[in-house]
Amino acid sequence: MGGPEIERLIGLLAKLPGFGPRSGRRAALRMLQEPEARMMPLANALIEAARAVRPCSLCGNLDSRDPCAICADPHRDHSLVCVVEGVGDLWALERASVYRGLYHVLGGTLSPLAGIGPQDLSVGPLLARVEGGGVGEVILALGATVDGATTAHWLTDRLKPLGVPVTRVAQGVPIGGALDVLDDGTLAAALRARRPS
Repeated sequence: MGGPEIERLIGLLAKLPGFGPRSGRRAALRMLQEPEARMMPLANALIEAARAVRPCSLCGNLDSRDPCAICADPHRDHSLVCVVEGVGDLWALERASVYRGLYHVLGGTLSPLAGIGPQDLSVGPLLARVEGGGVGEVILALGATVDGATTAHWLTDRLKPLGVPVTRVAQGVPIGGALDVLDDGTLAAALRARRPS
């Protein structure tokens, strides 16, 4: 096919989510046919993002500033904290444009089979945020999986004694579904129909 540079490019592209060897080859070919118009801007954007983007120290979102744009936005409701498994879920909820509070990214869910316990998640900072005052409701927007439900129950047990209402997203999130693959309407319905946990 091509030299080692092309094979390396295809191999790296094939590792991207939603890609495989065939998609990697197609993408590499398109970029190599117009390197100045397609490849160089992508390379520069990758370098800039790698240098600038970091997790927010307050919520865990990815941004080039700290606190992130969401946490720093004075127009958002700072009394609401929506707990999500990962940044992809946060971005999915933002894309739906129905939630105007703050977030907290756990960094995963409890999974005894995978050896993931509370110490592996960002639970301490969440509890500290609630204990620090100003939080009027915690919304658990975790996937409708066994691990998501386990994590939601575990968090509810830790949050309720702090005197803050804990709710969960409700209808619209299918069993076994992940938030970052749902359409905007389903996410909006699930967030609006949240219920006590």
